[in-house]
Amino acid sequence: MNDLSAQFRGIIPPLVTPLAGRDELDVEGLERLVEHVLAGGVHGLFMLGTTGEGPSLGYRLRREVIAEACRIASDRVPVLVGITDTAFVESLAMAECAADAGASAVVLAPPYYFPEGQPELLEYLHHLVPELPLPLFLYNMPMMTKVCFAPETVCQAMDIDGIVGIKDSSGDLGYFRKICAVARQRRPEWSLLMGTESFVAAAVELGAHGGVCGGANVAPRLFVDFYEAALARDEAGVAGLANKVADLGAIYGVGRHASSGIKGIKCALSVLGICSDFMAEPFHRFHDVEREQIHTDLEVLAAEGVEIGDGTGA
Repeated sequence: MNDLSAQFRGIIPPLVTPLAGRDELDVEGLERLVEHVLAGGVHGLFMLGTTGEGPSLGYRLRREVIAEACRIASDRVPVLVGITDTAFVESLAMAECAADAGASAVVLAPPYYFPEGQPELLEYLHHLVPELPLPLFLYNMPMMTKVCFAPETVCQAMDIDGIVGIKDSSGDLGYFRKICAVARQRRPEWSLLMGTESFVAAAVELGAHGGVCGGANVAPRLFVDFYEAALARDEAGVAGLANKVADLGAIYGVGRHASSGIKGIKCALSVLGICSDFMAEPFHRFHDVEREQIHTDLEVLAAEGVEIGDGTGA
């Protein structure tokens, strides 16, 4: 597990899960999506995260997603797999499935529903990690789980062999700054990934190794360029690309509910002809009015020179 920050770095999009029905994977759509983001230069794939609607999918479908994603990626980039669950044994089973399929690492947020105290969360990691067949990323997503990986818990988790990094989607740059400072001292080989798109450049300046950006489903090259400009300390380039990233964010605000972000990304991919916009229930795809707005937003991005593809993966 040496030099993991070199293996897990860059832009690793949290892929949506293309669906053809309630419990049916849009396999051709997934193939087009993977080729689309790889053509945009991304450095890895993250399956079954929040953007991938992982917790809303049945276990059979999750296994199919893992197997198909790894097959399509064919070792061209690392594949990370979300294993967050309320049941310990299901997280472990999904990790074993990921290992069998050829994934490179698994990603775990705190179990949701029953709120854990930080000592309980650390004990959970001590029990789970030794049984995992793959390296583990912590996933700090308190907006969804209602429990965070507190900085002191992350610090103690750095002593657990098998935990190799963290993806932070808290939206709290101060929190991320603390984690980076501790990692530099305790685990310099850890991979530090930023999940908040607008923070990618600032996170790289703090020591982040990459970003897990939902918008990279739609415009992968934009986020790869954004990351590389930040890495090169190209302030003018970062500023210009940050404006385009902000403009892309318009697709997240088209709907009226908290589900709008994922709906917007899926709708955009459907408009581009890449994959279906079928949503895992209880959510449903946008109606014609919202879809037309997404179409307009994509036209604006294209006029700004943002590469968004034509649905061919080319």
